[in-house]
Amino acid sequence: MKQRITALVTLLVLGAMVSPAFSQSLSIVCRCVAGGANANQVAWLKEYVIPEFEKAHAGVSVTLNEFGGTDDALKQQYALDLSVGKGNDVMGFDGFWIPEFASGNLLKPLNAVAGAAVDGWEGWNHISAGIQSILSYGGAIYGVANGTDVRMIFYRKDILEQAGVANADAWQPTSWADITDAAAKVLAAFPDSAPLQINAGTSVGEATTLQGYYMLLLGTGEEPFMDGKWVVRSQGILDTLNYYRDIYVDHAYGSQRVQLVKDGRDQSFANFRDGKTAMLVEGDWFYRSVTAPGSDYAVDNRDEIMGWAKMPSETPGSGIRGQDYVSASGGTGWVLNPNTANPQLAWELLAFMNSKGARDVWMTYQPGIPARDDVPVPNSAFLTDTAAALLPLTVSRPNNDYYAKVSEQIQLMTENVVSGQMTPQQAMDAYAAAVTGIVGADAPFDLHAH
Repeated sequence: MKQRITALVTLLVLGAMVSPAFSQSLSIVCRCVAGGANANQVAWLKEYVIPEFEKAHAGVSVTLNEFGGTDDALKQQYALDLSVGKGNDVMGFDGFWIPEFASGNLLKPLNAVAGAAVDGWEGWNHISAGIQSILSYGGAIYGVANGTDVRMIFYRKDILEQAGVANADAWQPTSWADITDAAAKVLAAFPDSAPLQINAGTSVGEATTLQGYYMLLLGTGEEPFMDGKWVVRSQGILDTLNYYRDIYVDHAYGSQRVQLVKDGRDQSFANFRDGKTAMLVEGDWFYRSVTAPGSDYAVDNRDEIMGWAKMPSETPGSGIRGQDYVSASGGTGWVLNPNTANPQLAWELLAFMNSKGARDVWMTYQPGIPARDDVPVPNSAFLTDTAAALLPLTVSRPNNDYYAKVSEQIQLMTENVVSGQMTPQQAMDAYAAAVTGIVGADAPFDLHAH
């Protein structure tokens, strides 16, 4: 009996020594659903990343947890998970969340989680400082970017041509007035249309700030955060808000209702698809994903009837850095959960996901502007052309603790104007008071001239 017990104990001890190599598990989470949002990412992870990683790491299993809610809902879930020491090992993350999570001690720099292996990763030699900054804060790197994006005006060549807009096939406005002149022609030709979509309001969240407000404010030569301080009153803010009022209140070039309803962004996509909206300011994913074949908002004969133009400054030369045209960039990527039970293994997975080989394969699922300079974009004239034209012009959001809260006030400020509830001056004054309350009286400053 004693021998049997001894043998059993020996087997249990050996099992305890051996089993970790055969029972390690990792999990990935992203805002992605098979057959839904970011379906290509699901396919890439399940068909390539997970099988290849498991093949190279015997006994390791990787699970993908698909999240089908909104960006804001995912952000809230992350905050809840991380605050109680839970969550997935590798998390898909929007770059503009980094400051808030880092300053709240919910995230740690990659090398603080996984050690020296992070600093020695070969990938950093192929990712520019600008793209590294998308998931950085306070001089430390918190994640690896998928890539970046650029923003522009998408337009329907067929609608502009029918409305009598000159050079509809290669339309390129040189000022804000050129945009509204085209909108006026379309509205005259199609009285039931909503010719122009520039995101505004709180319902579409960050899409208002970066696709809408930023793209206009940059054209005045200003940014929301300049010289280390938040700009709360300026001529540029007033010009931007007056342009919003011109579009949505004074002339109805755009649909006021779309800016105020919960599913307004989806409605704006449908309006463009259906030809009700002829000009829409969005990011490059609008072409490569939203309007692509198979999407709910796919544009028939897209390459024949759909074009893109650079966003002009308010007037030639009035843009940020004296530019004639402007763009804004953000980006998403992947971070490590500081609570992971397997930090080195989690980093190996993250590094593999962002290796040249894995990113080359990703490009076959969904071409985009890559993070790595050694990953070419295959067979995409659109991405090649837009990256070349717009990356030299672009500006990214500030990596600032208060950005997320200030962004919410930007959205509210635009909503107050496009709803007609406030004049631009009143909306700016309310914004100034709100931002001062958020960041402190010593932080904001007024900029009275360009």
